Amino acid sequence: MAAVTEQTDNPTRLWGGRFAGSPAEALARLSVSVQFDWRLAPYDLAASRAHARVLAGAGLLDADELGRMLAALDDLEAACASGSFRPTVDDEDVHTALERGLLERLGALGGKLRAGRSRNDQVATDLRLYLRDHARGVAGRLVELADALTEQAARHVDTPAPGMTHLQHAQPVTFGHQLLAHVQPLLRDLDRLRDWDRRCAVSPLGAGALAGSSLPLDPIRVAKELGFEAAAPNSMDAVADRDFVAEFLFVTALIGVHLSRLGEELVLWTTQEFGWVELDDAFATGSSIMPQKKNADIAELARGKAGRLIGGLVTVLTMLKGLPLSYDRDMQEDKEPAFDAVDTLELVLPALAGMVSTMTVRVDRLAAAAPRGYTLATEIADWLVRRGVPFRDAHEITGQLVALCVARDCALDELTDGDLLAVSPALTPEVRDVLSVRSALAARTTPGSTGPGPVADQLAAAGDRLVAWREWASERVVPR
Repeated sequence: MAAVTEQTDNPTRLWGGRFAGSPAEALARLSVSVQFDWRLAPYDLAASRAHARVLAGAGLLDADELGRMLAALDDLEAACASGSFRPTVDDEDVHTALERGLLERLGALGGKLRAGRSRNDQVATDLRLYLRDHARGVAGRLVELADALTEQAARHVDTPAPGMTHLQHAQPVTFGHQLLAHVQPLLRDLDRLRDWDRRCAVSPLGAGALAGSSLPLDPIRVAKELGFEAAAPNSMDAVADRDFVAEFLFVTALIGVHLSRLGEELVLWTTQEFGWVELDDAFATGSSIMPQKKNADIAELARGKAGRLIGGLVTVLTMLKGLPLSYDRDMQEDKEPAFDAVDTLELVLPALAGMVSTMTVRVDRLAAAAPRGYTLATEIADWLVRRGVPFRDAHEITGQLVALCVARDCALDELTDGDLLAVSPALTPEVRDVLSVRSALAARTTPGSTGPGPVADQLAAAGDRLVAWREWASERVVPR
């Protein structure tokens, strides 16, 4: 939230000529947004520089005026960055505050910048610039978490672990495979961010309040200068569109869901009952009353923050659902959820990445757990299928073997040759060749499966994709 300084003697308002008096205090308090939209200041100033150049191109500023205008905008940006210029309680929003700063530097000349634009197209432009910029920051954090997961996976390409469905032991997998299963959603999230960015790269500036301008402006030139791919094709839609906010919030909410699922597994893996993972002390917390406790708070907070991200999406969709064209003040409610989503992910992602990268995997516990729960039963069924037994029959035969083991409280490999033949003549002693976790994993050679070979291929492919994502995340969106 922006620090707001004391009231000024001569408040700047961007409206009011037809009003006989000042707004009521209750209205002013409800209307003010500068306490949260001040973070748009660098983007508003970038758009103002582009707009000033277009005004000069239209003959509305001469060369001297343009030079002074750009110098004042640069000075104002430096003052904002240093904190020597701050919004006041009289500044309704970021646009009002920055116009005040420009008037302080230029006098009447500062008022010329408002020609041909409205706060409606300004804020739509600023928010697109902000989100495009910060989407790359979020992408960079996603890459860091994916890197942490792939580095751990590389250490456990052939580490056996119990794969689960319904949270019950199902089939043996490699732990590297399971870690990479969390990388794939992150890669999809990165794809979604870039796809969203392509649709967001449309400039509203030039739409004015809703109808464009009678001044000879150049929206296409402004769009290119600000790093957009195109200018908005319809001025009413340009100021009314908040699809880009809703879609951004959908992407961040889905990221939150993916982080929550990873967090849930980390919580389970660190319990005494699982004991698969030991957390580094720097990424765990303790108890105020129980000295022995070591809690996976980061993972739990990742789960909790997902609700916050989902809530932001619901807020904006609900706000938008009944709005008539074109601009409505309801849209002021779009920014806080968007800002909160960025802030939340910039907190959660580095913490999760640190937690994953520093955790110690208990290979002995994983290997011991891998065959428990008769996880090799499917290997027997597949072995029978390879010998011509229909899978329906193979499934029944194997189920009978498991029932026998349950009754005797023994493992599959503890049955005698006689026990096997008693269940089915098809169960010859050669079936024992598949009754080991290592053989089960080695048999998984198809692309995308859990065998060490396919897991190594997945690692290489993920590494290649992450290189490209690092480059995209480091791009600068908004030029000076």
